[in-house]
Amino acid sequence: MSLAFSRVFFRHEGAASPLFEDLTLEFPPRWTGVVGANGSGKTTLLRLAQGELLPSSGNVASPGRRRFCPQGVALPPVGWVDLLRSPLPRPARLRAELELDPSWAERWETLSPGERKRVQIGVALLEEPDLLLLDEPTNHLDRQARDLLLRSLRRFGGVGLLVSHDRELLDVLAVRCLFLDPPRAILLPGNYTAALRVREEGRRAAREAYERDRRELVRLEKERRRRREEADRADRKRSKRDLAPRDSDGRERLDRARVTGRDGLAGRLLRQMEGRLAQRERDLEAREVRRPEILSFRLPGSRSSRNRLLDLPGGKLSLGGGRWLRFPDLRLEPGDRVALAGPNGSGKSTLLRHLLPLLNVPPERVLYLPQELEERSTRELVEAFRRLDPRRRGLAGAVMAGLGSSPDALLAGPFPSPGELRKGFLALGALADPQILVLDEPTNHLDLPATLLLERALAPFPGALILVSHDEVFLRTLTTRCWHLSREEGTSRLATEGPVSGGSAQREGNAP
Repeated sequence: MSLAFSRVFFRHEGAASPLFEDLTLEFPPRWTGVVGANGSGKTTLLRLAQGELLPSSGNVASPGRRRFCPQGVALPPVGWVDLLRSPLPRPARLRAELELDPSWAERWETLSPGERKRVQIGVALLEEPDLLLLDEPTNHLDRQARDLLLRSLRRFGGVGLLVSHDRELLDVLAVRCLFLDPPRAILLPGNYTAALRVREEGRRAAREAYERDRRELVRLEKERRRRREEADRADRKRSKRDLAPRDSDGRERLDRARVTGRDGLAGRLLRQMEGRLAQRERDLEAREVRRPEILSFRLPGSRSSRNRLLDLPGGKLSLGGGRWLRFPDLRLEPGDRVALAGPNGSGKSTLLRHLLPLLNVPPERVLYLPQELEERSTRELVEAFRRLDPRRRGLAGAVMAGLGSSPDALLAGPFPSPGELRKGFLALGALADPQILVLDEPTNHLDLPATLLLERALAPFPGALILVSHDEVFLRTLTTRCWHLSREEGTSRLATEGPVSGGSAQREGNAP
């Protein structure tokens, strides 16, 4: 039982270059980590393995029972109610492992993205597929839910492809890693840390070989010039112009000398040298040695001149299913940088949506990035980019470049990667010179370099910031205050003025 790609070529319609070219790989049982920058083809690889996409040429041979868990969780997976309600031993065991509540079967619409993700993967594991394809499974998950998922995935015995930017998950699960760098791909043994070490050693060796080839190319160029000059001198020395018109014997001697003598040797050496030079040029072209770009970028925006952006008396919100979120008085000033923390399902996204229309900021000056972009929002985003005039297209392109991408990556094919979509959403929003950023899990779907670039771009933002993220380093770097949600017996309570880490220290401003 294995998944096999044989000489696969794939290019999205309208794309300038292919994602995969002559891709030949075999994936045996156990987990293979799939790693690459946003837009490198990770999700496309999974869709090819699932059979949702067909290669332009080549063949993909997949095991019989396949299950693909996409990044999005807008729709419930087929079989989710059986997982949550069946009294049989296996569904009951999975419910216990993943801490799935049977009552969730009645309220998919009110489940948090993290709760939906656990249901999605639970359904996939319930089917015991031969091939399991996971696209960013830990997006939306808090630490506790992530640990639950990890324990369940370790027991999977089939062929598994795991697309993730979660280094810890890749280190625990993966026994080999596929690094994508279109149109090439390289499969290396070991978990992420071990495979990355091998890859970096290979890149270091490639850089050293590149420098050797470059120095040899310079030397060969000089040698070619010297030999050409030598051949030219030999030609001039043996020129027929100085012979008498009827000196046929002299002309015959010169022709014989060109073939067998010193000038013939010079010509042959010149041709050999040109052949060696051409080979070195091909060697240099074949070596992919990319030097990392250090980007310095700040997200456009400005600070509001108003004294207060939010002044909300304490109250409560319905979370559905008889659950409530209680909050104290909430205030936000123009330069505040607030972390909103709490476990999955505690109501973080619901609270953000409640606050948006209450902000004392013109709506167009609020940049709100939801946790998930709906399909309609995706289409509207792509069309909005296509309609931009050249000046605004250039400004949006500068924002995307600062995040390690470009509008071309967003518009290249029919399936923009979720990471490219999030960068595009931020780029469009930045055109309005925002005064407040409301970001719900902005690093979801971003690769590690893009996450660092976003962190650097947000750090100098002059306006206000409300940030939800399960990345504690990201939160600590960018925020100075914390609103923390705790959950007990169907009620979530918001406390303000707590530590940014979301720890258990005493908090002021607790909800009643």
